[in-house]
Amino acid sequence: MTDRLGIIDLGTNTFHLLIVEKRADGGSTTLFHESRAAKIGEGGINRQTITEAATERALTVLRFFRQKLEEFDVELTRTFAFGTSAIRNADNGEQFCQLVEKETGIHIQQIDGNQEALLIYEGVRNALDLGTEPSLIMDIGGGSVEFILGNQQQIFWKQSFEIGGQRLMEKFMRTDPLTNSDRQRLYNYFDEQLIPLANAIHQYAPTALVGSSGTFDTLVAMDYQHRLGEWPAATETGFDLSLEEFYRSFELLLTRNAAERLTIPGMIPLRVNMIVVAVCLIDYVLKKYKIPHLRVSSYALKEGALAHVLKDF
Repeated sequence: MTDRLGIIDLGTNTFHLLIVEKRADGGSTTLFHESRAAKIGEGGINRQTITEAATERALTVLRFFRQKLEEFDVELTRTFAFGTSAIRNADNGEQFCQLVEKETGIHIQQIDGNQEALLIYEGVRNALDLGTEPSLIMDIGGGSVEFILGNQQQIFWKQSFEIGGQRLMEKFMRTDPLTNSDRQRLYNYFDEQLIPLANAIHQYAPTALVGSSGTFDTLVAMDYQHRLGEWPAATETGFDLSLEEFYRSFELLLTRNAAERLTIPGMIPLRVNMIVVAVCLIDYVLKKYKIPHLRVSSYALKEGALAHVLKDF
C-alpha cells in the first residue's frame, strides 16, 4: 500500500483533484493538482436540481480524475471526495452521488456548510499566518459563500450562506455587463441575506479580509500580470492585494462583457462569468464593514480537507 492520498473537492462550478504523498514528518508532497469546470449548478441550482447535462459534465471530469488516481497508484479507499452546496441542496443529490460511485467508484461524502467553513479555515491558516487579530475569511463558491471570523489559533464565528456565484448570476445578471440597477438589486440582496454576518463583524471587528478560492486567485493573477507581467509563483500560498489594485480590477471587470474580460491579462477563462457577481460581493464587504486590508490564500477547502485527512493516516 502506498502513502498516497487523493482529495476531490466537488464545487458547484469547478471540481478539483489533489494527489499527494505523505512524508515521514507527517506533511505531504503534491504529486498532481488539477481543476476542471464541471458546472454542476448550471441551469438547476436555483431549482434544487442537478440537470442531466450537468451530471454528464461531472461524470466526464470524474472519469478523468479516476484515470489520474490509477496513474498515480492511489487506491479508492484513500480517495476522499467532498460534495458541497450544489450537491447537498439538490433534491436529486443522493441519486447523483450513487451514480458517480457506480460509474467511477468514487464515493462522495456530502458536507454541510458548517463543515465546509471549518475545512476552508484549516486550508487558509496553513497557507498564511492569520496572526492574533481577528480576520474575516471569505470563500466564494458557485453555490455557497463561507464566512469565518478567526485568527491563527481559533475560529470565533462561522456561517455558510447559499449565495454563491452561480446562484447570483442566475438571479441578477440579466445583462453583461451588469446594469447599475441590477447591481443595486444585488447589493440590496446582500443586505437582506447577510444580517448574521453584520452582527458578527460588529462583535469581532476584523482588521483584514482574507479571500480564498477561484475569484481571489484570479484577482492575484491579474495584479501580477498588471504590475510585473508574470504569473505568481506556484509555491506562494499567501498574498497581499492592495485595495487600489482590487478597485483597478473591479472597474475593468464591471465595465466589460465576457469576451472583453477574457482579454484582461491574468484572467482565468474558468472564472470569466462568475467573477462579476463575486467582485461585487467583495466590494460590498470591504465598503460595508470598512475593512482596510485584503489578503488572499491560495489554499481553500481541498487543502483543509488534506490537513484533516492526514491526521488519520
